[in-house]
Amino acid sequence: MAALRSLLFALIFYGWTVVAVLLAFPISLFGTKAIRGWCYAWVRFHRLCANHILGIHSRVEGTPPRGAALVPVKHQSMYETMEIVLMLDQPALVLKRELADIPLWGWAVRRYGNIPIDRAGGAAALRRMMRAGEAAISEGRPIIIFPEGTRVPPGQQPPLQPGFAGLYRALKLPVVPVAVDSGRLAPRNSFVKRPGIVTFRFGEPIPPGLKRDEIEARVHEAINALELANA
Repeated sequence: MAALRSLLFALIFYGWTVVAVLLAFPISLFGTKAIRGWCYAWVRFHRLCANHILGIHSRVEGTPPRGAALVPVKHQSMYETMEIVLMLDQPALVLKRELADIPLWGWAVRRYGNIPIDRAGGAAALRRMMRAGEAAISEGRPIIIFPEGTRVPPGQQPPLQPGFAGLYRALKLPVVPVAVDSGRLAPRNSFVKRPGIVTFRFGEPIPPGLKRDEIEARVHEAINALELANA
């Protein structure tokens, strides 16, 4: 049954995603408000498909931040990259530059106000990233980052990528870490997804200005809180 549900989800969600990508470019020509509304509609459609086809739902623990904050999130599946957007107020996502370079879709990604990161781009790329971050802050938007850099299986707790500490130091924002356990239901290397509840645990805010070792240790512990609880 889980395999059939997963197949139906793939056909419906990704089928509509092709249409959404094709329409994203012309919609983005109407401005930032239009493309953000379109992206939210796409993410809400993902939630509907996850809820009603896969039987996957979310549970929120703690308090999501309001206004500008840096929000590092545990990354185990695609599920949290979509769902976390609906839990915050027009967040900007730090994402790989390659995603922002996809024809048509990349234009919409940039118009939405996300923050592409080019790890090999040197100082110029870092300045562009900082400008995009400052623009998001000026609008009072939270900034989402997946500090592990890639999806990891349940039980793994890799060190944070250095980009997180750089953003924290440069943007001087409070940090609200988020632990997620989505990998139990939607493993990174498995087509089949199982029904159940994914927990999003928002930690206590961490102030700006801490030394790198301290902020990385506190964030690493907080985003892995569910791993530790289930060990």
